[in-house]
Amino acid sequence: MIHSTHTLRVRYGETDPMKYVYYGNYALYLELGRVELFRSIGMSYDEIEKRGIWLPVSEYKMKYLKPAFYDQMLEVHTYVRKMPGVKIEFEYEIYNEAGDKISEASTTLFFWDPEKQKIVKCPDFLMNLILKSWKDA
Repeated sequence: MIHSTHTLRVRYGETDPMKYVYYGNYALYLELGRVELFRSIGMSYDEIEKRGIWLPVSEYKMKYLKPAFYDQMLEVHTYVRKMPGVKIEFEYEIYNEAGDKISEASTTLFFWDPEKQKIVKCPDFLMNLILKSWKDA
């Protein structure tokens, strides 16, 4: 398993008139979690793309347990629990500053080679980092 945690503060523009985080903004929080997980194992998302691999989202599932509010600090915990093949599955838990779990989510992304216009297996350069991080965990 690979795990990373990223902290963020809810900005005013991410909330609705009740100062609840607008539900659509959670997708951005999950993206931030994925980007930071890749960075934590040694490669930025930008570098993955520069090496010719894109990672489109094919599935997104979100369960809201409690609202998040303007100016709260949130922790986004991101996990990869299965070895990737042609797709990689992420799981998430988001906690508020009181330590309450406020949401659970999952996303599935696939490895896309834009030059060949086809889905490919997880590239070796990324798989090697995942394997190393998996062993170190």
